[in-house]
Amino acid sequence: MSLTIASHEFKARCYALVPCAGVGERAGVGGPKQYHPVAGQAVVAHTLAALGAVARIEATLVVLSPDDAVFGQHVPGFEGAKGWVARVGGASRAESVANGLNELLVRGAQPHDWVLVHDAARCLIQPDWVDRLIDACEDDEVGGLLALPLADTLKSAAVGDQGEARVQGTVDRAGKWAAQTPQMFRLGLLRPALLLALSDPATAAAITDEASAVEILGHQPRLIPGAYDNFKVTWPGDFALAERLLSTRP
Repeated sequence: MSLTIASHEFKARCYALVPCAGVGERAGVGGPKQYHPVAGQAVVAHTLAALGAVARIEATLVVLSPDDAVFGQHVPGFEGAKGWVARVGGASRAESVANGLNELLVRGAQPHDWVLVHDAARCLIQPDWVDRLIDACEDDEVGGLLALPLADTLKSAAVGDQGEARVQGTVDRAGKWAAQTPQMFRLGLLRPALLLALSDPATAAAITDEASAVEILGHQPRLIPGAYDNFKVTWPGDFALAERLLSTRP
């Protein structure tokens, strides 16, 4: 999308931002899940290779923990004109993304530019899915995210007398979608949304993705159909599934 201001045309650019400062405790692989090998490469290496194949992405910024000294070993040769690294990760995903947005501003990004925030652990992302998101959102007033309508029956759970999980009720799945990434918003919208959410501890705890921060401002992000393959590697069994899927791709 182009913006015309005072007879000067400003072309909105697209940047990718990958928060990569987590410890991956649920994955059970003895370290950050983004560095666990899958199909011959670290999880995050697959992720960054796919984003790097999207022609419309100006550059990809990876946000690392300040004490991360191993990223370069797992993704050699990433840093360059279109591959940026900033060790400004925070205590939460929202903090890491907010700090990353500040870094993008320092590196020349403008408020009207688009930022596509993508999970490091969604290593099966494909360039054409990212292009589909850009096509759908580049003229949208708010932005949007890849997501899938829920197909499974949902149950709410309660803890039984012996500590076991038991069904408390069935949740209506009508109109509910499972959020994925990338999530695409203008830097000038996403940054203040995150800063506002982080200013209140109660609100900050509820911010599990970028769209939830934008929603607090009263906006309704667009939902773009994603893909079942675009899951986040989270649990031990996810690594074997990701391995099989990556191994069967051309």
